[in-house]
This record gives sequence, structure tokens and C-alpha cells, in this order.
Amino acid sequence: MNRKLIALDADGVLLDYGAAYPHAWRRAFGVFPREIDASAYWPLERWDVERLSGERLDKLRRHFDEEFWSSMVAIEGAVDATLALRDAGYELVCVSALEPAFEQARLRNLHDLGFPIERVIATSSAVDGRNPKATALTALNPVAFVDDFLPYLLGLPAGIHTALLRAHATGSPNHGPGAQSVQSKHRDLAAFTAWWLERQ
Repeated sequence: MNRKLIALDADGVLLDYGAAYPHAWRRAFGVFPREIDASAYWPLERWDVERLSGERLDKLRRHFDEEFWSSMVAIEGAVDATLALRDAGYELVCVSALEPAFEQARLRNLHDLGFPIERVIATSSAVDGRNPKATALTALNPVAFVDDFLPYLLGLPAGIHTALLRAHATGSPNHGPGAQSVQSKHRDLAAFTAWWLERQ
């Protein structure tokens, strides 16, 4: 185990995917949607948008492009939290369920925001029900992994401390039997960092 390596998810941990979503919608359809529930986990519940299919869904997906993945805003307190971890001697790596084609766009976004992260590992999303991050995390063997999506914290080697962030309540998938196996739960990365550094 690398006791000085901490792995971090991006969307919902470092970067605000939910805040970026309406910008893609506006680029696709010319309208910036109204926010209806700031506490919603999923963008479709946070913003007043229709559920798409067919050609309109394909049109929206085309705007999840290089510009989208390189221009997100940081979650409040996340940059300072990573700087505190770095100053405490930890190396940080981002493990994201992102298409590998956008790995460099994500790294550029993190650098532009001031995150002290030099490596992004893009794992793509799950297609067969398995945790798409498990292989990368097993190879990295960090002392801890922080994510805001419960399924990505399951099925990891027992020695990795799993930390679940739960800032958004509405529609959250972070409940159920699997939540009992997570080793710690926190509101956001700043809360995790304060807790983690106190116990070191």
C-alpha cells in the first residue's frame, strides 16, 4: 500500500458537474434551464429540463466535449482541501469514470483551478455492473479513496480506506446495505480532509 497516496473522484468531489450541466444544455438548445432543487444529486432533478431520447439526446451528448470537460468550476473548499493534503505530504491522483479521450481535458481543468494533482486516470463508465474504477484503484493501492457515488466505493481491496461524500440529499444513490461497508462518510472533501488530518 502507498500510505502517502490518496485517490480522489472528480465529479462531485473536486468539480461541480451539476453546475456545468446547464451550460451544455444551453449550447445544445439555446436555453439556460432554471434550477429547481439545488440539493439534488442528479442534474435531471436539479434543473428544469426534459428527459431526452433519440436525436435530441444525441445532440446534447455532442456537447459533452473537450470544452465541457475542461471548464468546470471547483466545488467550494475543494482546492484548499487538496492543498492541505499536499502540504501534509500526500500525493493526490484523480480517478474518474470518464472517457479516456477527455483525460487531458480533465487534467487541464484541474490545473487551471489550482488543484495540486498531476495525474488523472480515466476509467470510462460501468457497462456490465462492475465497478469501473476497481482495476485502477487496485493497481494504485492508495491509502484512501474518496468518491460521492457509493457503487464506486464497493469491491475495492480491503486495505483502501473508502470515504463517501454526501453533500446532495435529493435522489441520492448513496443509501442501502452497501453504505454500511464504507469506512467513513463526510459532507464534502473539506470535511473529509479535516477529519483525515486530525487522525494522522
